[in-house]
Amino acid sequence: MTNYLHIMHPFTLESGATLPEVTAAYNTYGALNAARDNVIFVCHALTANSDCADWWPGLVGPGDTLDPEKYFIVCVNMLGSCYGTTSPLSLNPETGRAYGLDFPLVTTRDNARFFALVADHLGIGKIRLLMGGSMGGQCAGEWACLQPERIELLCLLATNARHSAYGIAFNETQRMALRADATLGTDAPDAGKAGLEAARALAVLSYRHYRTYDATQTQPDLNDVDDFRASSYQRYQGFKLWKRFDPVCYYTLSRSMDTHNLGRHRGGEAVALATIQSPTLIISIDTDILFPTEEQSLLSRHIKNSRLEVMQSDYGHDGFLVETKTIGLLLADFLADQLQIDAGTKRAFTEGLSGRNFAIPGSEEV
Repeated sequence: MTNYLHIMHPFTLESGATLPEVTAAYNTYGALNAARDNVIFVCHALTANSDCADWWPGLVGPGDTLDPEKYFIVCVNMLGSCYGTTSPLSLNPETGRAYGLDFPLVTTRDNARFFALVADHLGIGKIRLLMGGSMGGQCAGEWACLQPERIELLCLLATNARHSAYGIAFNETQRMALRADATLGTDAPDAGKAGLEAARALAVLSYRHYRTYDATQTQPDLNDVDDFRASSYQRYQGFKLWKRFDPVCYYTLSRSMDTHNLGRHRGGEAVALATIQSPTLIISIDTDILFPTEEQSLLSRHIKNSRLEVMQSDYGHDGFLVETKTIGLLLADFLADQLQIDAGTKRAFTEGLSGRNFAIPGSEEV
């Protein structure tokens, strides 16, 4: 069940803009133990919600690696999302109308501060394990830099220290599709529908891989000249997101992802990553074209006590959602060992990875 926390005092964003008050939608699983040392905090990705047991089945749930019988698992919906937290759908107290496209820029650092604030209000001190994939991993990395003493263990999946030019280009191309829909942000019926559907179809290309499409969307009859399976799949992915997500929130969150840079005002990425004290498990996907393995190699090179695991998958970036069995095994091993790794071995391994050449081609990201 989703819960709601209303924080009735201003929250100032990195841009200098202020939200007069904020609401956090969040889900919890299990119970906080007497020692208050069993908290696992999950940061969700771009269009997910706070119900991580729903979108990460096989990883979060009874008998799974993140078992609510053992852990108190918390997931908070990020600022800007349409699943209950303060967002473009919220009323702007200055106008009495929804913020819409006037919603201020929220950075991944803002969301990390927001998560920390919600944890404070929930009476949570130390975080036993902080984890997230993709944009959720970006927020988790920010939090680990902001409060290194609070985070005991860290797991970063398919994420990076700074959003790449390639990733920003993908996001801007999606926003171009959204802006090309003249109904975006208006009161028109189905406002922003065509733009959101086109944007999502573009995004799915970056979440998957040549092999994914080749295996699942190749036309059965090679003599066909129209009505291709891959075409209908793209339309379906766009429509599916439209049924559950808000176009202006999508626009807002894509801008938030572009802001991600752990090194901003901290002396660069290497300096920022060196401040992370937590033993860290970093999981990479060998077919991820949006967050390629070079980016996770950089994380591991500069986080002092870290392990980089490169996971094989045919699903590209979406492997962090799909490959729950492999992730669960890696995470269970990490939680059992609490990760102590020879620094020289780690350095040799990650430096070897940094020289790899990856061919570009080749469950849509939530």
